[in-house]
Amino acid sequence: MVREFSFAFGLRKKEENNLSSQKHQSRSIYRAIVLMLLTTAIIGLQVNRLVKLQLIQGQQNRDRAENNRIRPIPVSSNRGLILDRNGKAFASNHLTRSIYLWPKEQSKEQWKITAAKLSPIINIPAEKIIKKVEQAINSGERNVNISYEVNRDTFVTLQERAAEFSGVEVRSESTRHYPHGQLASHIIGYLGEVTSAELEANPEYQMRMMVGRLGVEAGANDLLAGKWGKRLIEVNAQNQEIGTLGEIKPQAGKTVKLTLDIDLQKTAEKALGLRKGAVVALDVNTGEILAMASYPRFNPNVFTKPMSKAKWQNLHSQEQSFLNRSVQGYPPGSTFKIVTSSAAMGSGKFSPYSLVYTSDSIYVGGISFNEHSGGYGSIGFRSALAYSSNTFFYRVGMAIGAQEIIKWAHQLGLGGKNLNLLGIPATYNGLIPTEEDKRRIYNDDWYLGDTVTMAIGQGLVLVTPLELAAAVGAIANGGKQIKPHLLASETNSPKIKPIATGLKPEHIKTIREGMIDAVYYGTAQSLNDGTIPLTGGKTGTSEVIGQRSHSLYVGFGPAYQSKIAIAVIVENGGYGSVSAAPVAKQVFQTYFSKYNQAQSK
Repeated sequence: MVREFSFAFGLRKKEENNLSSQKHQSRSIYRAIVLMLLTTAIIGLQVNRLVKLQLIQGQQNRDRAENNRIRPIPVSSNRGLILDRNGKAFASNHLTRSIYLWPKEQSKEQWKITAAKLSPIINIPAEKIIKKVEQAINSGERNVNISYEVNRDTFVTLQERAAEFSGVEVRSESTRHYPHGQLASHIIGYLGEVTSAELEANPEYQMRMMVGRLGVEAGANDLLAGKWGKRLIEVNAQNQEIGTLGEIKPQAGKTVKLTLDIDLQKTAEKALGLRKGAVVALDVNTGEILAMASYPRFNPNVFTKPMSKAKWQNLHSQEQSFLNRSVQGYPPGSTFKIVTSSAAMGSGKFSPYSLVYTSDSIYVGGISFNEHSGGYGSIGFRSALAYSSNTFFYRVGMAIGAQEIIKWAHQLGLGGKNLNLLGIPATYNGLIPTEEDKRRIYNDDWYLGDTVTMAIGQGLVLVTPLELAAAVGAIANGGKQIKPHLLASETNSPKIKPIATGLKPEHIKTIREGMIDAVYYGTAQSLNDGTIPLTGGKTGTSEVIGQRSHSLYVGFGPAYQSKIAIAVIVENGGYGSVSAAPVAKQVFQTYFSKYNQAQSK
């Protein structure tokens, strides 16, 4: 009985366990089926979306990607202004519109159609437009400029028909402008498009960026240039901007103020006219350059947009118009007698009261060195400077020797390194020749005759008009060597501080009085007609082999408590009193008229 009960109980227990196992398996299968159905549904939804995107909306999205183009646009910075000492602009900027093409936004065939429609609007042959596009594609450029300074009518037409010109952009840009054209062009300089080498060396530069190539534009380029910005824009199929995706704003360049006086500069250039030569005027106390004129000149406005190689070569072939004659060496002629006078008294071998016999000529080594008159008898330094006696300075030169002349020429700032403060490239220091220089240049020894010719500013001596003006400034200010400079920011800096020449006050007084006498009754009497205050001056005529002599004049004014020094050279102008002195007179007239009025107010 017990056995039967136990067997029956065990059987029922086994059946219950089997039933429980079956239920558990059923639940697992059910969960698996549900999970599979959910997964299938999700996959189905994704497949359905993918199909919809690819098959139904695919063309629409491709059109959007094609039609809404992204363009990285460089934004030019406003270049810093270049101003004269009174804030008048030598170089400024104005807004222009240029046309750029984006080659990859059309096929070659499409560009042919676009070029044909664009050509009559912008007056550029379709073939040239296509060539520009092809060059840009081959060089990997994203965009290419095909027209600068688009006029208003063209701009309006392109805006109205923008939908017809996919890949054509009219961009507003800041363009350099020189309101006075050629005025002070050698000082101000010009701009040129950045080269591939410059782009590689300067990562901050942009394609087609304009950088300084001459003058202050080059010397102060880092200050003037500023920093370009960028815009990332989106345009639609109608070639219209629909949004800005990002922007870095440009930083304007800094203004550079010069020591030049624009009115004095105009007078200097007008007085020089169409004659080759140079005029320099500077402040005798500070070294500030007030005017620096050179002819021939050039118009820097022609460089504000790219030019052909032929046009560039034509410009450079025009009578050395890029040569700044203010900082080129010339034989100074009799203006150098100021230096010889300084050397004679500075050496201690002569005093302000020394007398030297003059005659119609002297013989040195069998060669006759002539006076330009019959001689003046025994005279001192004042009269020798007033009459510009040659034989006086021949004898003085031989007495003191070449080394003293060289020494005092350097003391007055000639043939040195004082031009590195100008801030402009392509300058030249004069040559005060030594025995070594003659051997190096001519492979010849130094003779007494070389000293004789040096004493009157001939032979191997070369002095720039700027150096001459600075030397005269040292005489006018009481014996301090000034440092000529163009940047107004440097005027009061320690490096501009004048230094003593070593000349004694009585030596300075004698030379000053000799130069005043030259105007009062000597070779520069044309400046003593009452139209300007009394000044001091010295004429010069330097011989040029096979050509007419150069005409020179240096002066300071007023005669006492002087403020301004001037140096003038007129190439092949003949006597200094005839060609150069009248130029200086006009500069004096403008200066006294302007600054005397300012002081009286």
